[in-house]
Amino acid sequence: MYSRFFTPPPQSFFLFGPRGTGKSTLISGFFKSARLIDLLDPETFQSLSASPNRLTGFIDGSPKVKHWIIDEVQRIPELLPLIHQLIEKKKQLHFVLTGSSARKLRRTSSDLLGGRALECHLHPFLASELGKDFDLDRALTIGMLPLVLAATRAEATLKSYLALYMQTEVVAEGLVKSLPTFSRFLEAISFSQGSLINFSAIGRDCGVDRKTIQAYVAILEDLLVAFRLPVFTKKAKRELVTHEKFYYFDSGVYRAIRPTGPLDQPQEIDGAALETLVIQQLRAWASYREEGEKLYFWRSRGGTEVDVVIYGKRGLWAIEIKNSGKVRPEDLSGLREFGQDYPMAERILLYRGKHREVVSGVTCIPVGEFLQQLTPEKDLTGAG
Repeated sequence: MYSRFFTPPPQSFFLFGPRGTGKSTLISGFFKSARLIDLLDPETFQSLSASPNRLTGFIDGSPKVKHWIIDEVQRIPELLPLIHQLIEKKKQLHFVLTGSSARKLRRTSSDLLGGRALECHLHPFLASELGKDFDLDRALTIGMLPLVLAATRAEATLKSYLALYMQTEVVAEGLVKSLPTFSRFLEAISFSQGSLINFSAIGRDCGVDRKTIQAYVAILEDLLVAFRLPVFTKKAKRELVTHEKFYYFDSGVYRAIRPTGPLDQPQEIDGAALETLVIQQLRAWASYREEGEKLYFWRSRGGTEVDVVIYGKRGLWAIEIKNSGKVRPEDLSGLREFGQDYPMAERILLYRGKHREVVSGVTCIPVGEFLQQLTPEKDLTGAG
């Protein structure tokens, strides 16, 4: 068991996160006396889906129980109005509503209980949560999902990971018309990991139109297994690209989905996995803080790029990620041009070398060292 940086709020809250991030384990540790209603349990699901009002009977039947955990609440969104009423009428009750998808909940209740419950998120492990057990090479191979790291057969668990999602969410909810086409899409878009999304090109590969691909990407985002990174355009001084970049949420999940063959360059896949790992760590770091940092990337029309830009009230950071053991002059070109447009930005190069150094005003840091020092109580200056 590892300590997580997530701290539950005092009021009722939603806890969203992909399957396997440890939501149930974490919450049961915080609220040991809570009563659990597990909607993945077939009997419980059948009972409450047939009559959601039975929830009120469960709670009335246990008047001494203050904390209630409803696991995978998105499976029965009709429970939300009842929970809203219970929060209003019984101020002593505290609900923790976990979910691996907000799709049905937002469609049913766009305000998610009208602000009566906070919206929180749980991510795969941070390297700093694992401490001395963090292994960079292993993280690049199997990722940082607690479910996978705890498995005796990590690779097999990864291969079945998206199949679990497809059965419990995509198939069960009828989210797509053609499951074989959607399966091809999952592989096809893995070639766009860390790249600008070309919906039309992916559509041609899958034999569908761009609108279908856009809908498929939205499904992945709703299921929390993928995200898009927007371009940083604040006070832009040059013409920038407008397309977003695509990422599967975990480096291990990406590698499990990405097809490989004799024409694939290993260094290309390794580089994408490293970029994914760093960005998923930065997303978790920003999520667990209360400083409002947002993640972007930066790319000019001429092709000059910075992998990650983080902007918030505490500062502006530009980060380039290189799967190389040495710092080469060409590795700094994007950060150099970004610094010309935003001289106040702190510029960081993460690489696979062993030594920290400053080159042309850029702080170069071994990526493993940077990730192990990345904690929510520190800003990136502290981590760097």
